[in-house]
Amino acid sequence: MTATTDGPAGPGVSGTKHREHDSPGTVPPDQDSVTGRAERTTARAVEYLLAVQDEAGWWKGDLETNVTMDAEDLLLREFLGIRDEKTLRAAGRFIRSQQREDGTWATFHGGPGDLSATIEAYVALKLAGDDPGAPHMARAAEWVREHGGVARARVFTRIWLALFGWWRWEDLPELPPEIIYLPKWFPLNIYDFGCWARQTIVPLTVVSALRPVHPAGFRIDELHRDPARPRPPAPMAPATTWDGAFQRIDRALHAYRKVASRRLRRAALRDASRWIIERQENDGCWGGIQPPAVYSLIALRLLGYDLEHPVMKAGLASLDRFAIWHDEETRMVEACQSPVWDTCLVAIALADAGLPADHPALLKAADWMLGEQVVRPGDWSVRRPQLPPGGWAFEFHNDNYPDIDDTAEVALALRRVKHPDPERVNRAVARGVRWNLGMQSSDGSWAAFDVDNTSRFPNRLPFCDFGEVIDPPSADVTAHVLEMLAAEGMQDDPRARRAIAWMLAEQEANGSWFGRWGVNYLYGTGSAVPALVAVGLPTSHPAIRRAVRWLESVQNDDGGWGEDLRSYIDSEWAANGTSTASQTGWALMALLAAGEKESKAVERGVEWLAETQREDGYWDEPYFTGTGFPWDFSINYHLYRMVFPVTALGRYLHGDALERLAGRDA
Repeated sequence: MTATTDGPAGPGVSGTKHREHDSPGTVPPDQDSVTGRAERTTARAVEYLLAVQDEAGWWKGDLETNVTMDAEDLLLREFLGIRDEKTLRAAGRFIRSQQREDGTWATFHGGPGDLSATIEAYVALKLAGDDPGAPHMARAAEWVREHGGVARARVFTRIWLALFGWWRWEDLPELPPEIIYLPKWFPLNIYDFGCWARQTIVPLTVVSALRPVHPAGFRIDELHRDPARPRPPAPMAPATTWDGAFQRIDRALHAYRKVASRRLRRAALRDASRWIIERQENDGCWGGIQPPAVYSLIALRLLGYDLEHPVMKAGLASLDRFAIWHDEETRMVEACQSPVWDTCLVAIALADAGLPADHPALLKAADWMLGEQVVRPGDWSVRRPQLPPGGWAFEFHNDNYPDIDDTAEVALALRRVKHPDPERVNRAVARGVRWNLGMQSSDGSWAAFDVDNTSRFPNRLPFCDFGEVIDPPSADVTAHVLEMLAAEGMQDDPRARRAIAWMLAEQEANGSWFGRWGVNYLYGTGSAVPALVAVGLPTSHPAIRRAVRWLESVQNDDGGWGEDLRSYIDSEWAANGTSTASQTGWALMALLAAGEKESKAVERGVEWLAETQREDGYWDEPYFTGTGFPWDFSINYHLYRMVFPVTALGRYLHGDALERLAGRDA
């Protein structure tokens, strides 16, 4: 993993600095109009982005989540017997650096203390040698006890504790490996779960069946409210409720464990291991994300795979690539890496900012993206067996799970590049468009990875309390697909018209849209308005005017826009938060698409971006504006603070690059 760069690249952007490029928009330094300031701001940001492009053509910013990634990485290494002191010390430094004054760890910047994150961080630090009597440890333990102790932690946290004998397996929900045999039409079959959840659940069925214990050599009594009675009985909900029904199903599964056929159980474990191995990517990871890789390695080790086995060696090597080292002293683990997503967004931003369509940086990015197209079937083909592949994934290596959102944005990026082999681009984009259209859900919308993955049963399982485990359609993904279809001249296609109708029906009463994969109503609205205008809605349309009024009403006094992650659980937080560069970019993109370039709101937003930019072209943004699971798992994409302001500023100055290219071609 390339270390995070400092200096010209600033914090939080991975990549290789190379030759300087010419940038657009050079203006006299005494031009103080809004337009002049926008040009200077854009020029600095463009230079920054060009400087951090990797030689291979891609961009990738750090993907920051929370310390459970770091804690679980250490716990995995302890469980497998492969821990080393350098990693232990460096991870411990990072975990300590994220602790707050009250002793807790949060899951996003400025958020409340999180019980499970605090427990996992505490245990990891104790593993690293921190004295439980030290003030920072004592504060954490006291807070955990005050908030219910280990018994109130999420199931996944208690699974980690059970691996080391700190919790009883009998007191965890049961998830038998025989679930792998449930047919696709049966409720709670593995394809009823979102791809990220099924990749995690299958290996966890193995772990749950085998119930391993690797004694850690110390106790965690200080994290229980009553160490003599650490597992108070959970109240049983009425049988007439869904919670009560699933609690009783869990009891039945615990009873089934005692009578399950040993022959069937052995077969299920064998087939689960085959399922896991078949989905290992070429780089050794699973789905390009850390959690499935961690649990898959544990499951395969329990099934007898030696650490020197090629599958295990490749898997462990892939986890090392998730680590970002700062000065060889501090180590942060990414949950995932986002080069395809970052690269297509940067390419769009640079093109919209006025970079020539045949600029070397854009050509290298296009060539790299073209090489990343997924051309073999993956898990999505279980529901769409006749659909030819052609999508793009989010990560460096993830051929099993390309996603609809990346595919749409890569197509939009490629159309902004004047490539020397246009037929190659045309073929790739055509494959991507065909695949995305084939992944349309029955109501006319699109989800991220799967089709009609909307069963509500998986979320109700007692086992599944770690965040969203299904992949329902969302306004932001549907908007990006519509924008792609408009770029391909398909806005009048019946499938596009159905999606437009779905989008209009999804608009909130206040004029906003809910953002599934970004925070939150600002992201949804910033995605929806440009897409709807692109497919032909006039800017005078009532839906567009409602969105404009809402965006103007929620602009912060400083001229920017911001929204806290708490909007996912409390609508009072909708568009309520400290101004950020990325969220201000989303709001401006929507307003500009709606024809509001001359409005006071746009002017103030542009000025806020100009005033808050650093001299090196970067914007500081500690706030998390990306979403993994709404509320439960939040992401700070370190390039969001660059690509969306640059896109907005470019459109303020020049309009959309696709429109410019279309006009030139005409």
